[in-house]
Amino acid sequence: MVDVLPLVEARLRTALGEPDARAAVTFLGTDRIEVLRFQQDDIVRYATLGMSAHPMTDPTAVIADPVKGPRAELVLSVRSGLADTDKVLRPLAVLAASPQVEGLIVAPGASLDVGDPLWPGAPFTSVLVAEPGGLVEDLDLDEPMDPVQFLPLLPMTPNEAAWKRVHGAQALQERWLANGTDLRDPSRGSVALDLPPE
Repeated sequence: MVDVLPLVEARLRTALGEPDARAAVTFLGTDRIEVLRFQQDDIVRYATLGMSAHPMTDPTAVIADPVKGPRAELVLSVRSGLADTDKVLRPLAVLAASPQVEGLIVAPGASLDVGDPLWPGAPFTSVLVAEPGGLVEDLDLDEPMDPVQFLPLLPMTPNEAAWKRVHGAQALQERWLANGTDLRDPSRGSVALDLPPE
């Protein structure tokens, strides 16, 4: 079995540069999850490392396939210096451990909720999983392993999360786009959701 994580870290470094900090979190019964921090101008990015060590498996499967199945890491981008966003490390690690702990398959369009603010004073307790491939390209692995996808996380206010449950991820992303929402603003308010988009 190839050790996926050094390849994943190399891909993150190629795309985002050298990390300026890293932290490790271990939950009972799970592998260690690291969170790497990358500073690029006024944007700070947090990327998980460890979620892709094993493929995500369907919770209804009788036997988990140790080789085949989707693999992913999570990437969160926010404007630096506006909030104590470094406290997001533990919530990010919790989300990255959820496939191991809860048998979740994390995929684009999904909502992930940590139940508490993502960082102190954050107006967000959940994130929308966005489409991969923009910031960090997928990492192809040897057959029959699936490629590792780097899934961007978009913080959602409780109102946005509730609206997304009714209308879907695509509709919420279109609403953000129509309103010119700065999804990297760590203290932004909820987008207007009551009126139809122009």
